[in-house]
Amino acid sequence: MQESNAALAQRSRVLVTGASGFVGRALVERLVADRRHSVRAAVRTPMTDLPAAVEQVRIADIDATTEWRAALAGVEFVVHAAARVHVMRERHHDPLGAFREVNVAGTLRLAQEAAAAGVRRLVFLSSIKVNGESTAPGHPFREDDAPAPRDPYGISKREAEDGLLALARTTAMQVVIVRPPLVYGPGVRANFARLMRLVRSGMPLPLGAIDNRRTFVALDNLVDLIVTCIDHPAAANEIFLAGDAEDLSTTDLLRRLGAALGRPARLVPIPARWIESAAALIGRRAIADRLCGSLQLDIDKAARVLGWKPPCDVDAALRATAARFLASSGR
Repeated sequence: MQESNAALAQRSRVLVTGASGFVGRALVERLVADRRHSVRAAVRTPMTDLPAAVEQVRIADIDATTEWRAALAGVEFVVHAAARVHVMRERHHDPLGAFREVNVAGTLRLAQEAAAAGVRRLVFLSSIKVNGESTAPGHPFREDDAPAPRDPYGISKREAEDGLLALARTTAMQVVIVRPPLVYGPGVRANFARLMRLVRSGMPLPLGAIDNRRTFVALDNLVDLIVTCIDHPAAANEIFLAGDAEDLSTTDLLRRLGAALGRPARLVPIPARWIESAAALIGRRAIADRLCGSLQLDIDKAARVLGWKPPCDVDAALRATAARFLASSGR
């Protein structure tokens, strides 16, 4: 049964940027399902597969000149998930400049126009790369650690955060920053999809003795935290790290991915130091660092301040991820 116009009018309106992306699309679908907010999606081109209840507004390239006025009309909350994302093989002649154009100048342009339009709160999807690239075992990143971004993407996200928090100090608009690690879930691509393809192939992998610890975040868990941050009173002007309730070693991740895929991972127990040495010899040290190194996040602040806990456990999230992967690859 359709809701009355009066009921619809009582809902606060949320603008989601990056609605065609991995996180943005899932967020839009969750907000529509929750029926607590009306949803407006900022899209480059109209999308035919979004729920009918979503209002779509076309936005061209995001930079310092983007015009947001029409998209922000009547909006109380903004979730900014659009970004120039991290890429493994950067081809731009000025990577930092390219990231700054979208992730810093574009973000601050949106935030300034949002504050002028009377938006109550902007939730910014940042990255754990603001904290750094790795952690010592047992010493997870926390929100109050000194930022130490090492690549252009992380630097741009840190600069955007600084600009947003400065804006929050001089306007009535609140800001919330969420820093996730690698996000996985149904439809995931890039490195996580490559891992699934390797496990499914049955190829022996020299990763059976990796005793690192890494925090990942299931798409449903990240979306749930973002939704919580939209209007939770205690979230105002805070930074939160996102993650699952359980950290995994690379070996454990591959074994559990194999179980989810119905294809046990074939893991050979090669010492991590051997893998790192071999990778350095062939110029692939960064890949070895991600496979063998630790990257842990302490998500306790979200529990203390917001009462938030990840609603989805790791194995359930891996099964959902594997199911979509198998369906899309024809098993």
